[in-house]
Amino acid sequence: MRISSANTSLLFLILIFISGYCYAGEGCFTIVVGRDASVDGSVIMAHNEDDSPPQVVNHYKVPRQKYEDGETFKLLAGGEIPQIPSTLSYIWSEMPGLRFSDSFLNEAGVCVTSDNCPSREDNPEITDGGITKMLRHLIAQRASTALMGVKLAGELVEQFGYGASGRTYIISDPNEGWLFAVVRGKHWLAARVPDDHAAMIANTYTIHNVDLSDTLNYRASAGIIEYAVERGWHDPDAGDFDFAAAYANPEVAVSGSNYYRQWAGLNHLSASPMEASPQLPFSIVPKKKVGIHDLMAILRDHYEGTELEVNGNPHENPISTICGRATQTSFIAQLRGDMPEDIGLVYRVSLGPPCGSVYIPFYFGISAFPEGYVWKSKQPSADLFREKVNAPFKADKSAAFWTFSNFFYKMDANYKEEMSSAQVAFKRLEREAAAVQDSIESIALEMIASDQDGVEKLLSDFSKDVYLKALQVMEEEIAPEEENQ
Repeated sequence: MRISSANTSLLFLILIFISGYCYAGEGCFTIVVGRDASVDGSVIMAHNEDDSPPQVVNHYKVPRQKYEDGETFKLLAGGEIPQIPSTLSYIWSEMPGLRFSDSFLNEAGVCVTSDNCPSREDNPEITDGGITKMLRHLIAQRASTALMGVKLAGELVEQFGYGASGRTYIISDPNEGWLFAVVRGKHWLAARVPDDHAAMIANTYTIHNVDLSDTLNYRASAGIIEYAVERGWHDPDAGDFDFAAAYANPEVAVSGSNYYRQWAGLNHLSASPMEASPQLPFSIVPKKKVGIHDLMAILRDHYEGTELEVNGNPHENPISTICGRATQTSFIAQLRGDMPEDIGLVYRVSLGPPCGSVYIPFYFGISAFPEGYVWKSKQPSADLFREKVNAPFKADKSAAFWTFSNFFYKMDANYKEEMSSAQVAFKRLEREAAAVQDSIESIALEMIASDQDGVEKLLSDFSKDVYLKALQVMEEEIAPEEENQ
């Protein structure tokens, strides 16, 4: 389908900025699939990062950094810790100006992101201003396993105190995935996703009954239960300790915009339909082995086929959807530990809401992201954001975020008529890319021992080629602007 993009988005942009659609601004969504639950035996981690505009997303490949004795790492609020001699290399998805929206995948296969999970804590203990943004940076730079990331995060939270209401950090590696739930102040609890399970989280704590003596599956700060009893949040005579019931903000915990998203995601994988409820399970055994395209479908979900589906534009649903207008970027991290990290770690990135975008695979072994994946480390103004997404469409390879966002808003202005064609084309491109990846990987594996530079070029060229094909698809879906419009 070819449409004229002139006049399709101006009214739409005016409406959304007047009425505001910030209801989804804290609507992040994350999936962890255990290695025994996935098609290829890898841990897979997937995430939609939702933040109300104006935003921009940059992507970097950061090399290892070396430091001298006596150097320190400074936190935003003033605290500091000793630097380590050498940090790990990592992929960094950056949202400039925001403290809680960056995601990382490091050379050891440790992937970290987060979901906002407000707590009920109103009397936190904070030292040296606490820790916020730099918690995930330190995990990416220093953790060689997911459990090491959990332990490091716990030590930092206990030293400084967490400086926001609450959050769940999702930390995975090629062997396992953990959910690290932190409360404002110095309390935290982490739970491991069973190897044959898949877990999902949508902006409220999901860790329920825990056995702290089971250190294979749970870790926690000292006194986590005793403090809840002291505050009147847990009655030890009433049953097992339920972390989410004790520590979550009660209103947020029963918000349909949270548990409906978790319910919708779980139902994609559940062997039998699940009832929507604030008491959904931490994780489930999927009905079949889970693949990359299964996760793409979940991350693009708007309650299609359920009683919550709306007629017309699904992004106007009053209940937050998994894929929403505030989704600025989405990723699927395939963490394969049975081959060299440059080939085994694949970070598939979508810019803008994934229902109107394409997942482009980036191997860890790339030299860098294509030029267009970095704008500048500054949050755009509302005026600039409107200007960029409302401009006549141009598939600009030097501006990936703005190109995908511009395309999305033009399609979304007439969603039912225009988006379906783009979705078919994008999904076709994703499957075409997946079909040649085995060959790309076989060649790379043969070369890696003798020609590291050649592997780097091969993998970088593959990702760039998929990116350029995505731009071509967008151009084909939108007719050229007519003169004088």
